[in-house]
Amino acid sequence: MVNVLFLNSHPIQYFAPLYQEIEKHPSFSVTALYCSMHGLSAERDREFNTAVKWDIPMLAGYSHIFLKNYALRPTLYRLWGLLNLGIIPFLFKAPKSILVVHGWGYLTHLLALLAGRLAGHIVCLRGENPASHERAHKGLTWHLKRLFIRGFLAPLSHYIFYIGKENRAFYLQYGVKESKLLFAPYAVDNQRFQKEYAALRPKREELKTALGLPAGKTIVLFSGKYILKKRPLDLLKAFQQCQHRNKACLVFMGDGALRPEMEAFIAENKLDGVILTGFVNQSKVAEYYTVADLFVLCSQEGETWGLSANEAMNFSLPLLLSSLTGSAADLVGPGENGWIFKTGDIAGLARKLDTVLALPKARLAEMGACSQKKVEGYSYRQIIEALEVVRTKSFA
Repeated sequence: MVNVLFLNSHPIQYFAPLYQEIEKHPSFSVTALYCSMHGLSAERDREFNTAVKWDIPMLAGYSHIFLKNYALRPTLYRLWGLLNLGIIPFLFKAPKSILVVHGWGYLTHLLALLAGRLAGHIVCLRGENPASHERAHKGLTWHLKRLFIRGFLAPLSHYIFYIGKENRAFYLQYGVKESKLLFAPYAVDNQRFQKEYAALRPKREELKTALGLPAGKTIVLFSGKYILKKRPLDLLKAFQQCQHRNKACLVFMGDGALRPEMEAFIAENKLDGVILTGFVNQSKVAEYYTVADLFVLCSQEGETWGLSANEAMNFSLPLLLSSLTGSAADLVGPGENGWIFKTGDIAGLARKLDTVLALPKARLAEMGACSQKKVEGYSYRQIIEALEVVRTKSFA
């Protein structure tokens, strides 16, 4: 059995079920190394603009260690906000393991990459940057970044796990050898969500009533933080321009700093059929996905993937994703299970919404079934397969 060490900034609702699943595999034993306790004690989330404590098991089913943070100003929003010096002696004492470092955004990540390599572990870097977000990096900035990735990150990593097409293109663009790259997609707990969907679907109309949603209308769902990166106001403005908006109800599942601006826009334009739910925890999101007919993300640079799209696909939902949503190239088959629109093109999004709202229910169902089938290629299974490749090649 091979030990797998995952280094994370904090317990993450999408990763905990993954670690539980890997722990069940006969070839692996999992230990998560956490740099902070963010998300466990209902502290305020700056982007959700509310206190957040996830209500699914975050620490059960796998081993975990919390590393002391020595940063002068602890935070998840700056490079120097995590300085967990204990990672160094830990890695030198631990038996040879697969070390998976999630990103390079904190000093602790860089220490772990260096110490992990020197201590003899098999180091796997798992970043998430999409190539489509690199347009602003030109000239000297581009060359310095290429030097950092090709000259520092890549040599310290035995393997680099890429999460999708855009992420793979990012590494190749910055000079990483293709032989180092392994597909380990961003994924959600498909099995749990599809099980919840099967249980809730027969109660769909009852759920609509319980959630205060109108019967007989197409439910267009946004899921995420109300922040600039997610561009929720684009969806509001596009909905205002829709010719068929009287057929629909627009639901924003989430909360965040842009809420007052969104509420003001709704009031000023007398927009009917728009609901802002506030923060919805993991145990309740299935209800909103079940009653929805279409899922929309409008994100810009900074949205490196958008895992809520994966969630929606497990509930057989067609997708409308913006071009800069990192997962768009992977998760959307244009005309098959949805469409991609140019980020910031509000008129274009309005036209796409009108196209979908004019479709018969049977066609929406076909597209939704395609989504559910497609998301099977972005599951925990593919991540475990990547770990198996590493184990086979490195632990003879």
